Amino acid sequence: MLILLIGIPQYLLSSEPPATEVRAVWLTTNYGLDWPHNRTSSVLQQKELVSILDSLQRHNFNTVLFQVRGRGEVLYRSKIEPMSSLLDRGNERMDSFDPLAFAIEECHKRGLECHAWIVTYPLGSDKHVKSLGPASITKKNPALTRRFRGEWFLNPGNPRTDDYLLSIVKEIVTGYDVDGIHFDYIRYPDNKGRFPDDTMYRLHGKGQSRADWRRDNITRFVTRAYDWIKQAKPWVQVSSAPLGRYRALGSNGHGWTAMETVYQDAGRWMQAGKHDALYPMMYYKDHHFYPFVDDWMVNGNNRILVPGLGVYQMDELGWSRQDILDQVDYTRSNKVHGQAYFRTGNLLSNTKGILTSIKTYYRYPAKLPPLTWLSDTIPAPPADLRAERTAEGLFELSWTPAGDHMRITYNVYRSESDHFNRDQAENLLAVGVRESSYRMHVADDDRAYYYYVTISDSYHNESEPGTPAFFYHSRTIK
Repeated sequence: MLILLIGIPQYLLSSEPPATEVRAVWLTTNYGLDWPHNRTSSVLQQKELVSILDSLQRHNFNTVLFQVRGRGEVLYRSKIEPMSSLLDRGNERMDSFDPLAFAIEECHKRGLECHAWIVTYPLGSDKHVKSLGPASITKKNPALTRRFRGEWFLNPGNPRTDDYLLSIVKEIVTGYDVDGIHFDYIRYPDNKGRFPDDTMYRLHGKGQSRADWRRDNITRFVTRAYDWIKQAKPWVQVSSAPLGRYRALGSNGHGWTAMETVYQDAGRWMQAGKHDALYPMMYYKDHHFYPFVDDWMVNGNNRILVPGLGVYQMDELGWSRQDILDQVDYTRSNKVHGQAYFRTGNLLSNTKGILTSIKTYYRYPAKLPPLTWLSDTIPAPPADLRAERTAEGLFELSWTPAGDHMRITYNVYRSESDHFNRDQAENLLAVGVRESSYRMHVADDDRAYYYYVTISDSYHNESEPGTPAFFYHSRTIK
């Protein structure tokens, strides 16, 4: 173990990482920014994605926000919108590869959750919309759309827009084993109030101010989507990525805010119980970051709040690595529920050494926070835990599967004592295990450990550990 700690600065070792923490990335498919880089071969695209997920697993991440809808096109088999042009592979059959199905399967193999990230209202430029031809919603149902400053948008003020977006949500949730639906650009496109929605406002405004009416339009869709998802698959998390600053805070309120300038009342969604999590895009620093984290927590209704950290700003604005690490430190010291990073590529390319540092922060796996407002039932522990060395020389833990429970995962721990703490991160070996066994290499030495396994249900409620298995690592019988 000491070998693993060489080179870690002592200030990082002074406080142990939490055993429960969201560690997320936005995996951007728009323009192929993070994936796919190869546009011609599904085989190479799959290899690219596996490599990304392998790296995320190796660095103890646990959540992937996978972009499945860009601007009016998707990366799954849809009867509603066309497949993304990123997957136009010439003579290769388009139906030979379903990116979302593949991403979910490969995430789950690695103990990662996969949330379907949806760009909500934007539809793209004139050129982009034209490239989609008659399959574009601008052609199929132009009454739902508006053109504004050379870009096309679904119109949040038209109640029938909710129906269209909800049909996409239903298609994903019913067709795929996603762990969450994550809304992006769930806002009006402009901060000057000029979006062309006069007709809908006259029809539906009912005496409200334009700003309140617009906020209610977004909230109306959020409510419908949340309620339908919870009726269909209540464990599927509903989240969104609002602007990083919820509302104006004194002298810090200048510039874009979610509520005042793009009509995104995300705190209200949390307080009304119509969201399970928020991932605010907090791509600012210093006094534009810290007070707004606190404000999100005040308005979070004890649900999951995960600030989005702008690692891309190290490239675009010349931020230092320490700017990001200070934000990680702040979220941990203030009991925020985790961190998310935009983008995956900026992180995994180790911009300014950020991944090297994050590796020390995330040196152990982390469980996900329980969704106790959806269910607080504690599952029964697994039974009949066995530890042995296989014929291939691997160490294997195996146990009896947990009955008929669907979508459960297992957490694997080890400790030198039969008195151990599930909240001590250094005891964790693996999270999100979906099989009733776990294999790894162990040294042929004189160490001996107690191994424990717990069950986490679909809401991340964790069982007590079952009876531990004791294993002596040496191959030599003494």
